[in-house]
Amino acid sequence: MAVGVPGIEGMPKGHDVIPVDFAITYLEERGLTAAVDILKSSEKSKSSSSFLGSTSETAKNRDNFGKFVCEILADMPDRKKRVLVVDSDLEGSCGLHHIRKTYPEVYVSSGIMERNNFSVAAGFGAADGKQGIFGTFSAFLEMVVSEITMARLNQANVLAHFSHAGVDDMCDNTCHFGLNNFYADNGLLENDNTKLLYPADSNQLKAMLKAVFNEKGLRFIFSTRSATPFILDAEDSPFYGGDYKFVPGKDELVREGSDGYVVSYGEMLYRSLDVVEQLKAEGLNVGLVNKPTLNLVDEDMLAKLGKAKFVLLVETQNTKTGLGARMGTWLLERGYTPRYAHMGTVREGNGGLAEQILTQGLGQEDILKKIKEMAG
Repeated sequence: MAVGVPGIEGMPKGHDVIPVDFAITYLEERGLTAAVDILKSSEKSKSSSSFLGSTSETAKNRDNFGKFVCEILADMPDRKKRVLVVDSDLEGSCGLHHIRKTYPEVYVSSGIMERNNFSVAAGFGAADGKQGIFGTFSAFLEMVVSEITMARLNQANVLAHFSHAGVDDMCDNTCHFGLNNFYADNGLLENDNTKLLYPADSNQLKAMLKAVFNEKGLRFIFSTRSATPFILDAEDSPFYGGDYKFVPGKDELVREGSDGYVVSYGEMLYRSLDVVEQLKAEGLNVGLVNKPTLNLVDEDMLAKLGKAKFVLLVETQNTKTGLGARMGTWLLERGYTPRYAHMGTVREGNGGLAEQILTQGLGQEDILKKIKEMAG
């Protein structure tokens, strides 16, 4: 990557993110002063937004993935025999650089060839008691669908981290928007234990990794480019703190409600919680459910939702292929008929960071408006 560019040639930074100082040097040498001026004068935007029901403190799941894996590896003296981490030249974006620096003996930098790299991780994880770990952008998930199928047929153990899911804070836009992450769940029902996992904050991610790290089969963890705040319970304590343990396949009741429910996950959960809290202050008692395991049905929670006046699914996945279409089908198949709607990504990106959520019509005002329409 980046042949002839000093400082980043042959390095992950050429694919991941180019340091500004290297870019300025490169442009100055070529007399591109206008571009240099733009880089030197640009300032990182800071959001002053606060969200009801969440902390002002934030953390990035895509980075913490690697930190939390390191904590697990620290308690694994035979890790070199049991774990292989395969990077696709995106170590900084997926948090895998923390593993490379701390436990280089389990790490392989394999370049930009996702199909090969997923197969390597799956091949290693095909042996009992071994885990292959793979990481790349969610935009490249569709690239490895056939390798996912073969890994599943061979009963391989792979923990795959797909970062940059959704649209939030996504400067790498357009090609990242409208993806079908559910392609990863393309196995037949018999003997398939594939899990698509999307944590709401870093506390949940940590508990999630502890719960599924040593499981058999394919586990896909999605994270956003953006940082997310920590979800709070009704008493303003960390919802995913204390004795919380993640249970794969179990939906979580974040707030009880009598007038209807919002179902969400990932970076839309805290936004949905903000709206739910606003509405309760106005006298509309709307509940909130987190669905961190995207592809498994929680029958108990589905029965609860089925009795509600309305159910609104809020996500940043494609409205044609995301969880919204599946959730509606699950409800109807069981004879549940609440008023149902879903909100998600509907258009390509067009530059910007925090603006992407608003461009998709997924801001708090949009969610609030939709809920009032459904409750009316």
